[in-house]
Amino acid sequence: MSTTDVCLTDFPPNFVFGVATSAYQVEGASNEGGRGDSIWDVFTRTQGNVLDGTNADVAVDQYHLYKEDVQLISNLGFQAYRFSISWSRIFPDGLGTKINKEGIAYYNNLINALLDKGIQPYATLYHWDLPSNLHDSIGGWLSESIIKYFSIYAETCFASFGDRVKHWITNNEPLQTAVNGHGLGIFAPGRSEHSLTEPYLAAHHQLLAHAAAVSVYREKFKAQQGGEIGLVVDCEWAEPFSDKMEDKIAAERRLDFQLG
Repeated sequence: MSTTDVCLTDFPPNFVFGVATSAYQVEGASNEGGRGDSIWDVFTRTQGNVLDGTNADVAVDQYHLYKEDVQLISNLGFQAYRFSISWSRIFPDGLGTKINKEGIAYYNNLINALLDKGIQPYATLYHWDLPSNLHDSIGGWLSESIIKYFSIYAETCFASFGDRVKHWITNNEPLQTAVNGHGLGIFAPGRSEHSLTEPYLAAHHQLLAHAAAVSVYREKFKAQQGGEIGLVVDCEWAEPFSDKMEDKIAAERRLDFQLG
């Protein structure tokens, strides 16, 4: 057998096979069900940001076709589905002033459909789609005050879905929001004017928001709901070019920057 071949028996018995999406990439229904705009709506609708001018206003329309999607996941034999909750579908203004009941109902229906098929829901609270109003009104991830609003949003999700969702992810790949969104400007919100400072502010506030959400869950919900919560990070792996100490230090510095 080739060393690149992978078999089912190579995985431990408790390994979970699943599929994953993010809300902006699949839901569509951008102006339905009380949802507010996210920074990705604004970014993709701005001429010049997307080569072919497309956006995710409709996407694959999971908002309307979630039952069919869940059936497809079941047909493929997967045990888990990782999806993200659209912050602006729960709080259209991002501020936590008024819960959008239609948004709550949509995710309740999705979660229940998954469980009916024996598929465990893995819910991500933030997958890059910050409510546009939060960016416009307070500066988004550049403002420390966003931590408060993220905590309100997280607590609402824990209270609404935590009786069935036992696997929570606070933030998907915060490095991407920090660097590509606030340094290179190729992701929403498309900022690159202050690339030496803003990525660090955005990263710092995302990590503080993660910590705040984890504290809320552990203090108010974990004892009763019994779930787990964590963070998803991505990493471009680095190996030393040689055995020289300076190469080893460079590789370690690269990994520290990627993983924290």
